[in-house]
Amino acid sequence: MSKNEIRLHYSGFIIFTSQLLSVITGLVFTLLLTRNMNTNQYGIWTNIFDYTGYFMLFSSVLPFWATRFMARGKEGTVKTGTLGQLSIALISVIIYLPAIVLISNAIGTETYLLIYLISGLYIFNFYMITVFESVLRSMKPQVIGYGLLIEEVVKVAVALLVIVGLGQLFLGAMLALVISGLVQVLYYVRLLAGEFKQKINWGYLKEWLKGSAAIAYSAVGGQLVSFVLILLFLYGGSNTRAYYQAAFTFTNIIGYSASLAFALYPKLLAKTCPDEDVRVSFRTVLMFAIPLSTITMVMSASFLTILNVSYSVAWPVLIALTIDTLVVLISQFYSSYLMGAEAFDAEGKISLRKLVRSKIFKVFSITYIQAAIALPLAYFVLTLMPVAGSVQAVVYVIAILIGVHLSTFIGLYWFMRGSIRLPVAWKSIAKYVLASIFMGIILFLLPNTSTLIFTIAKALAGFAIYAAILLAIDTQARELLRLIWEEIKGTIQQLTSKGNNFQANSV
Repeated sequence: MSKNEIRLHYSGFIIFTSQLLSVITGLVFTLLLTRNMNTNQYGIWTNIFDYTGYFMLFSSVLPFWATRFMARGKEGTVKTGTLGQLSIALISVIIYLPAIVLISNAIGTETYLLIYLISGLYIFNFYMITVFESVLRSMKPQVIGYGLLIEEVVKVAVALLVIVGLGQLFLGAMLALVISGLVQVLYYVRLLAGEFKQKINWGYLKEWLKGSAAIAYSAVGGQLVSFVLILLFLYGGSNTRAYYQAAFTFTNIIGYSASLAFALYPKLLAKTCPDEDVRVSFRTVLMFAIPLSTITMVMSASFLTILNVSYSVAWPVLIALTIDTLVVLISQFYSSYLMGAEAFDAEGKISLRKLVRSKIFKVFSITYIQAAIALPLAYFVLTLMPVAGSVQAVVYVIAILIGVHLSTFIGLYWFMRGSIRLPVAWKSIAKYVLASIFMGIILFLLPNTSTLIFTIAKALAGFAIYAAILLAIDTQARELLRLIWEEIKGTIQQLTSKGNNFQANSV
């Protein structure tokens, strides 16, 4: 499929649907952990991945450019990107293994050293999945959704086998992540088999490495901001880190709304995306993000209770993190829009001078401003400011992040308003807010739930109420429903046609 044939709505809904289905498997996996680990153990488990992130700093260096080159039809992109990424992945794992031994000894978690070492394979898988998804995004974005489902099913199957069957909690959880990631890698390799027959273009790699400093600059900035989570663990304690992660389990679902605009970026790069597509994509993202945020906040205590009753006290954390997630979601959409509109590398050449002056570099610099503000304030809250307990400490830190994310987004938008503006359908968004408020009031008045089945049923009922209201008051929502139905019918017809052809050929 060529870049011009990417179907904006179809690809986005396939990935979004896959992510929603993965909520079920993800919840099963999380419940296996939270129901068998105490909050201290869960905090240690999540802290493992606070450190792996620093050894995945360079995972996006080549994939960033591979996406842009693939979207513009540059042959040899896949094979070149894969071999380059494989080299970086192996180097990163080799550095990680001795480093994590020193880290685990320093923070007093050497009991879990084997788990830390196995997570080196998790790092390797992440590198390879990142590069494969970067090129598939510009070819067949929807297959990334299928890859996610395959990974989730394998993850839960392995976790059930090792955790429940063999009674190995930490080992089973890590093996589930590693094995499922490897299966996902093999699936992507199979899809891209034809692309591997093309010749390597070392000129691409030269250009990508030339621009790698800027991507590494961005990655370091992002990790600086995420150091807040390590501060939570070191100064707030493992319980504090556990409360944050428990809340993230549900706010992560809100972030799935971004996938509805997943195919927008390659279309922007290919110059086949009018402003109306941008407006519709942003509107569609918020059509789902706003009600999901409302449900999460209103039902915060119920959601955390189903993980483990000990997490129910952290409902203010979930509310605060929901607000931050919504702000970050909007900011990321705008940043992606800016980078997609940048064309200095359209001819396959990367000029460092043009890169530093580009919109891309401005977006990359935002994280450093965020880190410069958030880290000292978080340190002050956790070490110098008296707080009532773990929950309040996390809420204070998230409040800092909300302020930082919101102010930097407003600053970026204001700074860039003269060159590029985000087309916004304000009337439609107002309808989403109105319908969400009405739904939220109904959910608030209904009895609280504490069991998994009743909590999920209440959340689904709330979303059904929102959908019914929106379909009654919003023409675009009805049109979107019609488009979804047309896509479903078209897909069924294609599958039926292929089935008939197969039978005819068999005869």
